Formats: sequence, structure tokens, C-alpha cells
Amino acid sequence: MKKNNNAGALVGIAIAVIALVFGGVALTRNVGKSAKTVTKEAAQEKLERYYKKIAPKETTPVKGQVTFSDEESLFQELPELKDDSIAVRETTGDYAEIFVSSEKTGAGTDGYLREMAEKFNRSGANVGGRQVSVRIRTVSSGQQVDYPASGKYVPDAISPSSDLSVKMLNAKGVQTVDIDDSLVMNYAGIVVSNSTYSTLVEDYGSADVKNFAQATADGKITVGYTNPFTSATGMNFLVTLLDSYDSGNILSDRAVKGFQSFQENVPFVAMTTGQMRNAAERGSFDAFVLEYQVYVNDSKLSNNYRFIPFGYAHKNPLSMIESSTKKDILTAFAQFCEQNGAELAKKDGFNADINYIPSLPEYSGSDLMAAQKLYKENKDNQPVICVFVTDVSGSMAGEPLNTLKDSLVNSMQYINTNNYIGLVSYNDDVNIALPIGEFDINQQSYFKGTVESFDASGGTATYDGLCVALKMIQDKMTEVPNAKAMVFVLSDGETNRGYGLKEVEDIVSGLAVPVYTIGYNADIDALSKLSDINEGVCINANTDDVIYQLKQLFNANM
Repeated sequence: MKKNNNAGALVGIAIAVIALVFGGVALTRNVGKSAKTVTKEAAQEKLERYYKKIAPKETTPVKGQVTFSDEESLFQELPELKDDSIAVRETTGDYAEIFVSSEKTGAGTDGYLREMAEKFNRSGANVGGRQVSVRIRTVSSGQQVDYPASGKYVPDAISPSSDLSVKMLNAKGVQTVDIDDSLVMNYAGIVVSNSTYSTLVEDYGSADVKNFAQATADGKITVGYTNPFTSATGMNFLVTLLDSYDSGNILSDRAVKGFQSFQENVPFVAMTTGQMRNAAERGSFDAFVLEYQVYVNDSKLSNNYRFIPFGYAHKNPLSMIESSTKKDILTAFAQFCEQNGAELAKKDGFNADINYIPSLPEYSGSDLMAAQKLYKENKDNQPVICVFVTDVSGSMAGEPLNTLKDSLVNSMQYINTNNYIGLVSYNDDVNIALPIGEFDINQQSYFKGTVESFDASGGTATYDGLCVALKMIQDKMTEVPNAKAMVFVLSDGETNRGYGLKEVEDIVSGLAVPVYTIGYNADIDALSKLSDINEGVCINANTDDVIYQLKQLFNANM
């Protein structure tokens, strides 16, 4: 009996020792590691388990013929303008149509030109004995260049945020006539917290673009800015930044090298001001670009942050397309705004006296477009590793899948060839449709042919497909460790197989890989939640301009 007791005691001691040993290992395994490292390792371990359970199949890629035509592409990419872009309708048969940027056609303090147009149309305006009116369409500054330049849609006049857009339109061969060089005055600037401002002044002497750029290159602050292909503020920032490295010569080797050093520490370029502000609120940026009119109307910003103006003033010109015959109506409208709009403009945050005089040299429209090209070619010193996760379930049959194919095939020409691209398709199961490879002409051919071969059937295992893409990226990162990673999920958002968002969101967050989602007849809310985890973007393909939006997204990030 005593022996049995001794044996039992020995077993108990052994169990205790084992528990202490393994408990000690568990307690000490993360000693010396940052919380970020621990989270990433946990995400990788969980991803490995999921990947083994999903057990994706590797299918044979299909080759296609790659053909690009730049001159035809822009016309095809731009969506047909629909009635929902009309902010103010004409009230007479004799009218002028104006493209206007969104900060002047929205609600509340973002509605200056919308309100002035409504007042003008109610005023019974008369020109040469004819009663006239205006039609206002909300069109981004970038698209105000693209539509007339492509011939897809030509309004009578444009009113972008900045006259940089007018210069680029002229450089593309569409001449304009100045009706009013400034309907209302606005400014671009960098918004910073008081603590960041103090750091810049103490460490660099002042808070200007040149020092912001140097502090970013040094890794001391993180700056966010918007896509210079679509945003007037983003374009203004790009030119100002390049000029800070070599004044008067934004295309020089010195300017390029400076831009490259700056860009190394930029986490991403925002597609929209909204995306950038959301990222800033989550702490992704120490400083970000914005227009003064938006800043002063946001009490959270104006009470807690400083506004540092830069670059050219945003004059909001009114420029007539030279071929238009509506100069008299446009002139009457500009005069009406000047005579009746001062109080409203001030209330909305325009025409403010911020004690800033722009000092940049004048650059031609050709210089500006060359700067955009420079940005596209030099924004990433590191390549991008990206996997497109494509929904080929039965719910995507017909128009959704056809739109998905068109949007990928027609947008792939805007992906830089030094990036690494792969394809995953999914329904009930997950297939590695194209292993990750450098996006040379051979990989492009396989990408195009494989996308065009997709058929729709079965259920929808969206998050299984996402896990496979993340595992592919993690494996490729061992070969290309300096690369940036991202995932595109193209889906209707209707997940009914495999893992769910709650089961994978800690993996996505831990790996810190941005997920961009494109929804086709989709549950946009579900896709938005996925994109929001790491500052991605969700695009609604039903808006009819998905190809154009993907082009701009690829220009900004790939």
C-alpha cells in the first residue's frame, strides 16, 4: 500500500514538473518580443491551421493574349454619366452645363456652387432677351480632365478645385477660355496635431513641406496624402513636394531621389479624403493633407490640429471648353456668383484670410502630367505582392462575373510590371488559379487568360479564399522580404461556406495586410468591414465606374 502511495506521489510530482516546464515555456516564449510581433506570430499560426484545413487545390493557369490601347482605354474606362451626378437641373431650354468638384455641390457647407446655381435658376436670369439657366454635375477634378480629353462627355465648362486641372486638360489638346479665374478661394494644407507641429519645429526648425518630407524620410512622422491622379489636393502636394527637392525642376534626378526617400515611409496613398481621414482618426497618420474649407468646418480638426498651407491656392476657376457656344450664360452665372455669393462663400469656409501667399513657380500642363508619371513609376522602391481573390460562386453567374472579368482585364495594364501578382478563385472550394509571380508579360498573359476562363457555380467561401491568399503572400514574403503586401477580394459578399469574418479578422489585423474589396451586386456592408480592418477601400461595382476606380486604385498603390 505504501509503495502505491509512493508511486502516486512520484506521478504527481512528475506531472507538476511537466506543468511547470511547459508553463514556464508558455510564459517566457514571448519575453523580449513586442506586442506587434506576438500578434503577428499568433496570426501566422492561426493562418497555418486554417490553410491546412482549407486544403486549396492548384489549378492549371490559362494563357491569354495581352493587348493594350491607351488611346481607346480612357474612353472605355469612364462610366456613362447618369442623372444622379446632376446636383442642379436646368430650368430653361437654353442652359450651360458645368462640371463642378464635390466640395462645392454637396450638402451644408459643401454646397456653395449648388446653392448659387439654384438661386441663379430661380432669378429669371436673362441674356440677350433669352431666359437662361445652368446645369451642375458633380464630377471630381481628375474626371473633369478625363471626360473632355477622351471625348466621352464634353460639358460647356468645368470648375475643378485647382487650375492645375485646367492646365492638364489644355496639355491633352482641349483648349479652354477663362470665364472667371476664381469663383471662390480655398487652400491646400497639411493638418497636424500640436505635438507633431512642436516636434517638427524643434527638430527641423519649421513646419513646412520640405521638413515634413525629411521627417517622413527619417521615420519620425507618418504623412498621408490623396491620389494625385484624382485629387486636386494630392496633385498639389505632389508638385510641392517635388519642387521642395529641386525648385523649378520637378522632373530632375534630384527631385526623383528625394521623392523616393520620402515615399519609403508612406504606408499608403489614400483613394479619397474620407479614407485618409478615417486612417488619421485611427492613428495611422501624424499629418495629412486637406483643403482649408474642410478643415475649418470640422470642429474636431480646427480645435485640435493646425493647418499648414502649401503649394498653389485652390482658386476654383470657371473655365469654358473652347468649343462651347454658351459663353454668355457662363459669364452671367459667374457675375451672379460674384455679386450675390460673398456671404455664402464666407459662411461655407471659402475666401478666408489665412495670411498665405503661394510662391511655387508655374509649371505647364505637360510638366504636371509628367509628374504624375514620375509618381506612378517611383512611388514604390519596394515591389508589391498582391493576390486577387475572385468569387466564382453560383450567385456571381451572369452580369456580376462578366463585370468582374472586364474590370480585372481592363485594369491590369495599370499594375507596374515589377510587382508580384497571383490569383485565387473560390466557390465551395478554393483554387490557387495562378501562383504569385512577377507581373511580366508572361504573367500578364496567364492572368488575363485565367480570369477570362472563370465560370460560376457552387457556394461562397469568401474568407477561405482570403486565408489562402494571405498564406500565399506570407510564403512569397520570404523570397521578397522588402515587398508591400495587399489583397483584392472581388465578390458579392454573400458568404455561406467555410470561415466567417469574425474567425479571420484577427488574422487580417495581425498580419496588417490591407484588403481592398470590390462588390458586385454585393453585401457592401460586409465587404466594408473587411476593408476597414487595415485601411483598405471598398468599391461598389454597381456604380458603373469600377474599371475607372480600379485604374485609379492601381495608379495609387500598384
